[in-house]
Amino acid sequence: STGSSPDSSYSDSSRREADSFSYDGACAEELARSVGVPRLVVLEAVGSTMDVAHRLAGEGAPSGTIVLADQQTSGRGRGGKVWESRPGQGIWMTLIERPRDERAIEVLSIRVGLAAAKALDRFAEEPIRLKWPNDLFTNGKKLAGILVEARWREGKPEWVAIGIGINVLAPEGVPTAIGLEPGTSRLEVLEEVVALVRRALRETGSLTPAELAEFKTRDMALGHMCIEPANGEVRGITERGELVVALADSVVRVRSGSLIMMENWERTADNE
Repeated sequence: STGSSPDSSYSDSSRREADSFSYDGACAEELARSVGVPRLVVLEAVGSTMDVAHRLAGEGAPSGTIVLADQQTSGRGRGGKVWESRPGQGIWMTLIERPRDERAIEVLSIRVGLAAAKALDRFAEEPIRLKWPNDLFTNGKKLAGILVEARWREGKPEWVAIGIGINVLAPEGVPTAIGLEPGTSRLEVLEEVVALVRRALRETGSLTPAELAEFKTRDMALGHMCIEPANGEVRGITERGELVVALADSVVRVRSGSLIMMENWERTADNE
Protein backbone atom coordinates (compact mmCIF):
# COMPACT_ATOMS: atom_id res chain seq x y z
CA SER A 1 0.00 0.00 0.00
CA THR A 2 1.19 3.51 -0.71
CA GLY A 3 -0.38 5.01 2.36
CA SER A 4 -2.37 4.75 5.53
CA SER A 5 -6.11 4.73 5.93
CA PRO A 6 -7.64 8.23 6.07
CA ASP A 7 -7.14 9.81 9.46
CA SER A 8 -7.20 13.38 10.74
CA SER A 9 -4.08 12.79 12.88
CA TYR A 10 -0.56 12.81 11.53
CA SER A 11 0.49 9.31 12.55
CA ASP A 12 3.66 7.34 11.83
CA SER A 13 1.91 5.66 8.90
CA SER A 14 0.94 9.10 7.56
CA ARG A 15 4.59 10.13 7.76
CA ARG A 16 5.56 7.12 5.68
CA GLU A 17 2.80 8.01 3.21
CA ALA A 18 4.11 11.56 2.96
CA ASP A 19 7.48 10.16 1.92
CA SER A 20 6.06 7.88 -0.75
CA PHE A 21 2.92 9.41 -2.25
CA SER A 22 3.26 11.18 -5.61
CA TYR A 23 0.99 14.17 -6.21
CA ASP A 24 0.44 14.42 -9.97
CA GLY A 25 3.91 13.00 -10.49
CA ALA A 26 5.70 15.17 -7.93
CA CYS A 27 7.01 14.14 -4.51
CA ALA A 28 6.81 16.33 -1.41
CA GLU A 29 10.38 17.68 -1.77
CA GLU A 30 9.82 18.61 -5.41
CA LEU A 31 6.55 20.35 -4.54
CA ALA A 32 8.17 22.29 -1.69
CA ARG A 33 10.88 23.56 -4.05
CA SER A 34 8.45 24.46 -6.84
CA VAL A 35 6.16 26.50 -4.58
CA GLY A 36 9.01 27.93 -2.49
CA VAL A 37 8.13 26.77 1.01
CA PRO A 38 10.39 25.28 3.70
CA ARG A 39 8.31 22.15 4.18
CA LEU A 40 5.44 20.45 2.38
CA VAL A 41 3.64 17.34 3.59
CA VAL A 42 1.62 15.54 0.92
CA LEU A 43 -0.92 12.88 1.85
CA GLU A 44 -2.97 10.53 -0.28
CA ALA A 45 -5.99 10.74 2.03
CA VAL A 46 -6.64 12.45 5.35
CA GLY A 47 -9.59 13.49 7.47
CA SER A 48 -8.75 17.19 7.27
CA THR A 49 -5.54 18.99 6.34
CA MET A 50 -6.45 21.57 9.00
CA ASP A 51 -6.13 18.99 11.78
CA VAL A 52 -2.74 17.81 10.53
CA ALA A 53 -1.53 21.41 10.19
CA HIS A 54 -2.51 22.30 13.75
CA ARG A 55 -0.68 19.22 15.01
CA LEU A 56 2.47 20.09 13.06
CA ALA A 57 2.32 23.74 14.13
CA GLY A 58 2.10 22.62 17.76
CA GLU A 59 5.24 20.55 17.16
CA GLY A 60 7.07 23.63 15.91
CA ALA A 61 6.59 23.46 12.11
CA PRO A 62 8.04 26.61 10.52
CA SER A 63 6.00 29.37 8.98
CA GLY A 64 5.23 28.46 5.38
CA THR A 65 4.67 24.76 6.03
CA ILE A 66 1.95 23.29 3.80
CA VAL A 67 -0.18 20.19 4.31
CA LEU A 68 -1.56 19.00 0.97
CA ALA A 69 -3.92 16.06 0.42
CA ASP A 70 -5.22 14.34 -2.69
CA GLN A 71 -8.43 13.57 -0.77
CA GLN A 72 -10.09 14.72 2.45
CA THR A 73 -12.70 12.50 4.03
CA SER A 74 -13.96 15.15 6.46
CA GLY A 75 -12.75 18.48 5.13
CA ARG A 76 -14.47 21.36 6.85
CA GLY A 77 -15.63 24.85 6.13
CA ARG A 78 -16.96 27.61 8.34
CA GLY A 79 -19.71 26.76 10.81
CA GLY A 80 -18.96 23.05 10.72
CA LYS A 81 -19.94 22.68 7.06
CA VAL A 82 -18.39 19.83 5.08
CA TRP A 83 -16.25 20.64 2.04
CA GLU A 84 -16.38 18.12 -0.80
CA SER A 85 -12.81 16.90 -1.30
CA ARG A 86 -12.68 13.97 -3.71
CA PRO A 87 -9.41 12.41 -4.91
CA GLY A 88 -7.77 14.03 -7.91
CA GLN A 89 -10.46 16.68 -8.33
CA GLY A 90 -9.07 19.69 -6.53
CA ILE A 91 -6.49 21.28 -4.27
CA TRP A 92 -7.07 20.61 -0.59
CA MET A 93 -4.39 22.28 1.50
CA THR A 94 -3.59 24.10 4.73
CA LEU A 95 -0.82 26.66 5.09
CA ILE A 96 0.78 27.36 8.48
CA GLU A 97 1.89 30.92 9.19
CA ARG A 98 3.00 32.65 12.39
CA PRO A 99 1.90 36.29 12.10
CA ARG A 100 2.22 38.62 15.08
CA ASP A 101 0.02 41.47 13.87
CA GLU A 102 -3.45 41.00 15.39
CA ARG A 103 -5.00 43.57 13.04
CA ALA A 104 -3.75 41.56 10.08
CA ILE A 105 -5.14 38.32 11.52
CA GLU A 106 -8.66 39.72 11.77
CA VAL A 107 -8.74 40.42 8.00
CA LEU A 108 -6.83 37.31 6.97
CA SER A 109 -9.72 35.50 5.29
CA ILE A 110 -10.47 38.58 3.15
CA ARG A 111 -6.81 39.17 2.29
CA VAL A 112 -6.23 35.51 1.40
CA GLY A 113 -9.43 35.49 -0.65
CA LEU A 114 -8.26 38.48 -2.69
CA ALA A 115 -4.90 36.86 -3.34
CA ALA A 116 -6.45 33.52 -4.30
CA ALA A 117 -8.91 35.27 -6.62
CA LYS A 118 -6.07 36.99 -8.48
CA ALA A 119 -4.21 33.68 -8.76
CA LEU A 120 -7.26 31.80 -10.09
CA ASP A 121 -8.39 34.40 -12.63
CA ARG A 122 -6.11 32.97 -15.33
CA PHE A 123 -7.51 29.45 -14.88
CA ALA A 124 -11.23 30.35 -14.95
CA GLU A 125 -13.54 31.25 -17.82
CA GLU A 126 -14.92 34.28 -15.96
CA PRO A 127 -13.29 36.61 -13.36
CA ILE A 128 -13.38 35.32 -9.80
CA ARG A 129 -15.95 36.95 -7.53
CA LEU A 130 -15.85 37.03 -3.73
CA LYS A 131 -18.64 36.39 -1.24
CA TRP A 132 -17.97 37.63 2.28
CA PRO A 133 -16.22 36.37 4.25
CA ASN A 134 -14.44 33.46 2.57
CA ASP A 135 -16.00 32.06 -0.61
CA LEU A 136 -14.81 32.35 -4.22
CA PHE A 137 -17.26 32.10 -7.12
CA THR A 138 -17.18 32.15 -10.89
CA ASN A 139 -20.11 31.98 -13.30
CA GLY A 140 -22.37 32.25 -10.25
CA LYS A 141 -21.12 28.97 -8.76
CA LYS A 142 -18.79 28.21 -5.88
CA LEU A 143 -15.21 27.48 -6.90
CA ALA A 144 -13.22 27.69 -3.69
CA GLY A 145 -13.45 28.27 0.03
CA ILE A 146 -11.10 29.55 2.71
CA LEU A 147 -11.03 28.77 6.41
CA VAL A 148 -8.69 30.54 8.85
CA GLU A 149 -8.17 29.19 12.36
CA ALA A 150 -5.83 30.96 14.80
CA ARG A 151 -4.26 29.51 17.93
CA TRP A 152 -3.35 31.85 20.76
CA ARG A 153 -1.06 31.58 23.78
CA GLU A 154 -1.22 34.04 26.67
CA GLY A 155 -3.26 36.46 24.59
CA LYS A 156 -0.83 36.44 21.65
CA PRO A 157 -1.23 34.68 18.30
CA GLU A 158 1.02 31.61 18.09
CA TRP A 159 0.06 30.41 14.60
CA VAL A 160 -2.72 30.46 12.04
CA ALA A 161 -3.82 27.57 9.85
CA ILE A 162 -5.17 28.76 6.51
CA GLY A 163 -7.25 26.10 4.80
CA ILE A 164 -7.86 26.49 1.07
CA GLY A 165 -10.08 24.22 -0.97
CA ILE A 166 -10.28 24.68 -4.75
CA ASN A 167 -12.35 22.69 -7.22
CA VAL A 168 -10.12 22.04 -10.21
CA LEU A 169 -12.84 19.73 -11.54
CA ALA A 170 -16.49 20.43 -10.73
CA PRO A 171 -17.74 17.87 -8.17
CA GLU A 172 -20.35 15.54 -9.60
CA GLY A 173 -23.87 15.95 -8.29
CA VAL A 174 -23.27 19.43 -6.84
CA PRO A 175 -25.07 21.86 -9.18
CA THR A 176 -23.99 24.92 -7.15
CA ALA A 177 -20.27 24.14 -7.59
CA ILE A 178 -17.90 24.71 -10.50
CA GLY A 179 -14.35 23.83 -11.51
CA LEU A 180 -11.59 25.56 -13.45
CA GLU A 181 -11.08 25.43 -17.21
CA PRO A 182 -10.72 21.92 -18.68
CA GLY A 183 -7.12 20.71 -18.74
CA THR A 184 -5.99 22.94 -15.87
CA SER A 185 -2.94 21.55 -14.05
CA ARG A 186 -3.22 21.23 -10.28
CA LEU A 187 0.51 21.87 -9.96
CA GLU A 188 0.30 25.16 -11.88
CA VAL A 189 -2.66 26.30 -9.76
CA LEU A 190 -0.84 25.32 -6.57
CA GLU A 191 2.26 27.32 -7.51
CA GLU A 192 0.26 30.41 -8.45
CA VAL A 193 -2.00 30.36 -5.40
CA VAL A 194 0.76 29.75 -2.86
CA ALA A 195 2.95 32.50 -4.33
CA LEU A 196 0.23 35.17 -4.21
CA VAL A 197 -1.20 34.09 -0.86
CA ARG A 198 2.20 34.12 0.85
CA ARG A 199 2.93 37.53 -0.65
CA ALA A 200 -0.37 38.82 0.74
CA LEU A 201 0.45 37.41 4.16
CA ARG A 202 3.41 39.77 4.41
CA GLU A 203 0.95 42.67 4.59
CA THR A 204 0.35 44.12 8.04
CA GLY A 205 -2.53 46.06 9.53
CA SER A 206 -6.09 46.36 8.32
CA LEU A 207 -7.20 46.23 4.69
CA THR A 208 -5.64 48.97 2.57
CA PRO A 209 -7.63 51.30 0.29
CA ALA A 210 -6.31 49.31 -2.67
CA GLU A 211 -7.52 46.03 -1.14
CA LEU A 212 -10.93 47.53 -0.39
CA ALA A 213 -11.18 48.77 -3.98
CA GLU A 214 -10.20 45.34 -5.30
CA PHE A 215 -12.78 43.66 -3.09
CA LYS A 216 -15.46 46.03 -4.34
CA THR A 217 -14.80 45.05 -7.95
CA ARG A 218 -15.15 41.36 -7.02
CA ASP A 219 -17.95 41.66 -4.42
CA MET A 220 -20.83 39.50 -5.69
CA ALA A 221 -23.16 40.64 -2.90
CA LEU A 222 -22.73 44.41 -3.23
CA GLY A 223 -26.11 46.09 -3.66
CA HIS A 224 -28.04 42.86 -3.13
CA MET A 225 -30.50 42.09 -0.35
CA CYS A 226 -29.54 39.58 2.33
CA ILE A 227 -31.36 37.89 5.20
CA GLU A 228 -28.27 36.82 7.17
CA PRO A 229 -26.26 37.94 9.10
CA ALA A 230 -28.70 40.88 9.00
CA ASN A 231 -31.80 41.66 6.97
CA GLY A 232 -30.98 44.49 4.57
CA GLU A 233 -28.88 45.64 1.61
CA VAL A 234 -25.19 44.74 1.38
CA ARG A 235 -23.05 47.88 1.17
CA GLY A 236 -19.56 46.33 1.13
CA ILE A 237 -16.94 45.83 3.83
CA THR A 238 -14.88 47.96 6.20
CA GLU A 239 -11.09 48.09 6.54
CA ARG A 240 -11.46 45.61 9.43
CA GLY A 241 -13.25 43.12 7.19
CA GLU A 242 -16.71 43.77 8.63
CA LEU A 243 -19.74 43.32 6.41
CA VAL A 244 -21.77 46.53 6.05
CA VAL A 245 -25.53 46.05 5.79
CA ALA A 246 -28.04 48.90 5.41
CA LEU A 247 -31.23 48.21 7.38
CA ALA A 248 -34.50 50.11 7.10
CA ASP A 249 -33.39 52.77 9.58
CA SER A 250 -29.70 52.20 10.28
CA VAL A 251 -26.44 50.65 9.09
CA VAL A 252 -24.81 47.73 10.87
CA ARG A 253 -21.29 46.31 10.66
CA VAL A 254 -21.05 42.58 11.21
CA ARG A 255 -17.82 40.82 12.18
CA SER A 256 -18.87 37.16 11.96
CA GLY A 257 -21.52 34.87 10.54
CA SER A 258 -22.58 33.66 7.11
CA LEU A 259 -23.96 35.78 4.30
CA ILE A 260 -27.26 34.45 2.92
CA MET A 261 -28.62 36.34 -0.04
CA MET A 262 -32.35 36.96 -0.38
CA GLU A 263 -32.54 35.51 -3.90
CA ASN A 264 -30.75 32.32 -2.81
CA TRP A 265 -33.12 31.90 0.12
CA GLU A 266 -36.16 32.45 -2.10
CA ARG A 267 -34.85 29.94 -4.67
CA THR A 268 -34.33 27.35 -1.92
CA ALA A 269 -37.81 27.98 -0.52
CA ASP A 270 -39.39 27.58 -3.98
CA ASN A 271 -37.69 24.20 -4.41
CA GLU A 272 -38.87 22.81 -1.09
